Amino acid sequence: MSQEPGTAARGGLERLLHEAKLDVPRRPVAAVSRAGLIDAAIRSGRRVVSVTAPAGYGKSTLLAQWAHRDDRAVAWVSLDSWDDDPLSLLIMLASAFTTLDDAPPDLVQDMIRAGPSVLGRAAPRLAAAIANLSEPFLLLLDDLQVVRSPACHDVLGLVIDAVPPGSQVVIASRSVQPHLPRLRAQASTVEIAAQDLALDVAGAEQIFATTQVAPSREVLEAVTERTEGWPVGIYLAALIARHDSDEAAMVSGEDPYVADYLQREAYLRLPAETRRFLRRTALLEHLSAPLCDAVLGGHDARRMLRQFEASSLFLVPLDRHREWFRYHALFREFLLGELMTAEPDLSDTLRLRAADWYEAHGLPHRAVEVLLPTPHRERCIRLVTRIVMSLFQSGRLSTVERWLGVLGADAIAGYPPLAVLAGYVAVYQGHAAEAERWGAVVERASFEGESLDGTASFASARAMYRATRCPQGPEQMLADARLAIESEPPLSVWRDTALALGGEAALLVGDVAAATDHFTSAVAAADDVGNADTLALSEGRLAQLAMDAGSWEDARLRVAHALREIATHRMDDYPTSAPVFAAAARLAVHDGDLTTARRELTRGMRVRVSCTYAFPTLAVRTRLNFARTSWALGDNAAVRHLLREIDDVMLHRPDLGVLGDEVLEFRRDFEAGPTSATSDGRTSPLSPAELRLLPYLQTYLTIREIAERLFISRNTASTEIGAIYRKLGVSSRGDAVRQAIARGLLGE
Repeated sequence: MSQEPGTAARGGLERLLHEAKLDVPRRPVAAVSRAGLIDAAIRSGRRVVSVTAPAGYGKSTLLAQWAHRDDRAVAWVSLDSWDDDPLSLLIMLASAFTTLDDAPPDLVQDMIRAGPSVLGRAAPRLAAAIANLSEPFLLLLDDLQVVRSPACHDVLGLVIDAVPPGSQVVIASRSVQPHLPRLRAQASTVEIAAQDLALDVAGAEQIFATTQVAPSREVLEAVTERTEGWPVGIYLAALIARHDSDEAAMVSGEDPYVADYLQREAYLRLPAETRRFLRRTALLEHLSAPLCDAVLGGHDARRMLRQFEASSLFLVPLDRHREWFRYHALFREFLLGELMTAEPDLSDTLRLRAADWYEAHGLPHRAVEVLLPTPHRERCIRLVTRIVMSLFQSGRLSTVERWLGVLGADAIAGYPPLAVLAGYVAVYQGHAAEAERWGAVVERASFEGESLDGTASFASARAMYRATRCPQGPEQMLADARLAIESEPPLSVWRDTALALGGEAALLVGDVAAATDHFTSAVAAADDVGNADTLALSEGRLAQLAMDAGSWEDARLRVAHALREIATHRMDDYPTSAPVFAAAARLAVHDGDLTTARRELTRGMRVRVSCTYAFPTLAVRTRLNFARTSWALGDNAAVRHLLREIDDVMLHRPDLGVLGDEVLEFRRDFEAGPTSATSDGRTSPLSPAELRLLPYLQTYLTIREIAERLFISRNTASTEIGAIYRKLGVSSRGDAVRQAIARGLLGE
């Protein structure tokens, strides 16, 4: 498994950015007190407090005041666009909770390596940890409107529902969040809206005092009336009043462009140098002096930022060291408009400089975020090609899907190395049809440029992707694997993959000795470069071969090694872990430890969701091994179900050489058995489709909404839910979730 992007810098810049989002802001000194609103919300005892208002109503200030007023332990998260990914969101939440005294110390690591099953495994794990906290806490989430992904709201819903009595979550957002109607119906929320945050004349007087302006009572009343108590409007009017108190009183709240008007009036009174700095740095979500200097080609950004902070010029400090800042959201939007008006041709150049700085400082994923809106499409594609697999393997599936979606299928197809990687993403997610589409694109493509994905050449990358899919049978797979093995040098991060595919191909032609050599070399190569997924697959295969040869102690060592890697890297839900669970279950049966055998079999059956005909050798051999162990445990219903799934895979990949013969032999033995034709009183295991749907039963989504998440029809979703109930022996969603957790199908 490739190193997570930003790991090298995580001890430096990335860590500073991460920690800045967890820093409780300093106590607001000159802000209007919101003590009444805060105390009333605390007294309500309700689990969630929703602060919903447009920009400029002081939501962040209210949260900061609350953090310093509350006696409970405080966890703070300032959200940004990078958190619009369920795994990133869970990591931030876990990081916030680890600042509390009684939080589990490994909570963040549990999230970082959550793998594909964020809703099914990571979110329940975090929810359980939160529910078990012994001391009351206050969780404050600022700027939740940046989180738009439905998957994020799904996991956030689980976290909110886990908040124990005596604790509260306070959420600030510009827009009404999806969870609010349900919480409102349950009487579980206090709502603070714009009208609650609007200021009266006394509040306006406090705002004016912060700008060293003492207007008359008439001016205060006029400003308050005409801005309708809008705090930032009053502040802008106070800035204008520094120069002309009569003009401040003329502000009209009826003007639909009052925000632009007020900001422009304040903005135009600044020196030209200051205006230029503000509008040119507005494209940055986060600001630091070195980054601003790099973007502007200057050297005095630190002085400017300190000056803005001292004058309260819409600059919000993000960390206690005052190294990172952001502009107030409303002001930033205005400044971006000014940039496009005054210097429309400069925006892309500035973004390119910012991307250069991020990339030079080991943060390529942030460089991608800066480049996506620009026409520098080729630069962006090449950068994504470098990091997309490591980002995907670290579990940020939503971010990868968003990037690929923004780039578009045509752009990806136009850069064949990225098309190969998009195919691997589909393979790992179990999206077989999509993997086939990318396979067709790759087969038609030619590419002679520099390899940015770590492979020796595009020819080698294409050969490995074709070998993974095995569309043309064992001999072609063997040839493809051989080409890749010969192409990838010893230090290539793809050599372990080439060797593992060589082992898979050798098994298809019955060459056990060659398969053993290839898998053994793959383990060593994977260990050298830290690719835990290839190591797990190869050790799982070697363990099965050792057991076939009667070398049970060798198999035991290999299973133990692979299970340690899976635990260390939180790889329970990666398809390449399935062979390890199959081997562990078989070993436990041999040892007579049926409890462990059933547990490992359950883990494997859960992960087979992603084992499709896109990787047919993995899909079929894994199911065959599960079937053998299920038969040994007397679960004939599971055997029959697994054989049907094997048939489905082989409809797409009928030529799997010796593996197909092994399936036929097992089927004959099973059908000839004394109990194979009769019911053993057990229901079939959950199908891959049902396992995909199962985590959504933890949420409050309707059947229609669940169907939309999974891109299936409502009728299909309803049918699958009914099948889940029947197989688990329950009649409600709550009971289904509890039974699934008890069986190891959800959560840990």
